[in-house]
Amino acid sequence: MSDTPARLLKLLSLLQTPREWPGGELAERLDVSPRTIRRDIDRLRDLGYPVEASRGSVGGYRLVAGAAMPPLLLDDEEAVAIAVGLRAGAGHAIEGVEEASVRALAKLEQVLPSRLRRRVSALQNATVPLTRGDGSTIDPRTLTTLASAATGRERLRFAYRSGDGTRSKRQVEPYRLVSTGQRWYLVAYDVGREDWRTFRVDRVGEPYATGARFTPRPLPVEGPGSDASGGTGSDAGSGDAAAFLARSMRRMQPELRLDVRFDAPAEFVTARLPAHLGTPEPDGEGGCRLRASCADSLEWVALRLALVDCAFSVQGPPQLVAYLEGLGARLTRAAAGAGREPRQGAGPEQG
Repeated sequence: MSDTPARLLKLLSLLQTPREWPGGELAERLDVSPRTIRRDIDRLRDLGYPVEASRGSVGGYRLVAGAAMPPLLLDDEEAVAIAVGLRAGAGHAIEGVEEASVRALAKLEQVLPSRLRRRVSALQNATVPLTRGDGSTIDPRTLTTLASAATGRERLRFAYRSGDGTRSKRQVEPYRLVSTGQRWYLVAYDVGREDWRTFRVDRVGEPYATGARFTPRPLPVEGPGSDASGGTGSDAGSGDAAAFLARSMRRMQPELRLDVRFDAPAEFVTARLPAHLGTPEPDGEGGCRLRASCADSLEWVALRLALVDCAFSVQGPPQLVAYLEGLGARLTRAAAGAGREPRQGAGPEQG
């Protein structure tokens, strides 16, 4: 193999297999001399790939973990597997890795051959998750379109449906995608309305990049109030998309000041609560207490508290107490009516 770049790529692909490769075997695989292999190993090291060599009759070369993440070479099966996994993760706002998943998916799908894209789509369409997250699921292609446009500083057009059902066409300069753990939001400058807006991504339809480039604008410190047509106006610290979204959400929904006691250790409760709800403190009696503020809906907060799976009591706010009382009464009635009529074929067989 006389083509040096092609040979380096082939060598790198072999070294990324988790094993040690004797120099003679590599030379035979690539049809070159052991001396050429040594020179190619030095070239890979110069490019930042940490290739470790061991001496002796059974010595050889292997790729090890380094200080930085070098580019990886993937075969077809590996690329499809990673793309399917990233799509599944990006479609549900997974706390902690959501933005990185979308960025990685956008990069991968940009270079996937069409034949592999078809395989990824077929696998995705044939797979149904057993459980769903608290927020709406999203077509990963929508997320990657928005992420790519934001990264490439390219204007977007899309159809948007507001909370009251109003439909409109938008042209925006996308700034950032932000996940709350429940939903995805796009922070963008709305060209038609000449102001900053936040858009729920599950309400975005038919997005496409226009090809028109733009120079990013700084997020303003203050701005107008809410936009009834589907977004919220400017009100954020400059440059912080997450703070922008948080303030916008507080404008749209009153903040809840939670005061909840759990009959379980703080470590148990913390592991079962979304991080943005805060961290409960031990109360010295075997339980813990959560005092925090959030802009989530009553329904969502009530369900999240119940899913902690331990006894708890809510001291405030009053509207949450009232909602839980009503929910508890409905659940009690539902449980009281259970078993009155035998049900046939109520669920799948277990074995």
